[in-house]
Amino acid sequence: MNEVQDLRWAPHVTVATVVVRDGRLLLVEEAIDGRAVLNQPAGHLEPGESLAAAAVRETLEESGWTVRLTAFIGTYQWTAPDGTPFLRFAYAAEPISHDPARPLDTGILRALWLDPAELQAEPSRLRSPLVWEVVADFLAGQRHPLSIVKEVA
Repeated sequence: MNEVQDLRWAPHVTVATVVVRDGRLLLVEEAIDGRAVLNQPAGHLEPGESLAAAAVRETLEESGWTVRLTAFIGTYQWTAPDGTPFLRFAYAAEPISHDPARPLDTGILRALWLDPAELQAEPSRLRSPLVWEVVADFLAGQRHPLSIVKEVA
């Protein structure tokens, strides 16, 4: 790869949040290309926003849940079938409160709670392989202190 190609590579930076309540995972069902797929509350980092703030914001916008981040799970690199590169930063969080009247982001059909076995049983419904990879790492106990992600001013 030459230097010019390197400068044009711009992965989509996304965040995702694993929220667990009573052994069940908070997921969102969203409409993508005419299919209802499952994902963690997740989305793109916005300019000037920290990764942690993006994770909290996306969880609220997509599910109506206010959460408190408890740990950093990991960073995941994936290239979609169409060639789009993604870098996903995944956090663990605990639910604080829910606003059932809050409108959800465009394309989100609903928020739901599934146990891990229910999620694993539906691999064809996952928005991407990142969904299960993040959950599997969370279930295996992978947790890092939030301070591992440094925001430099």
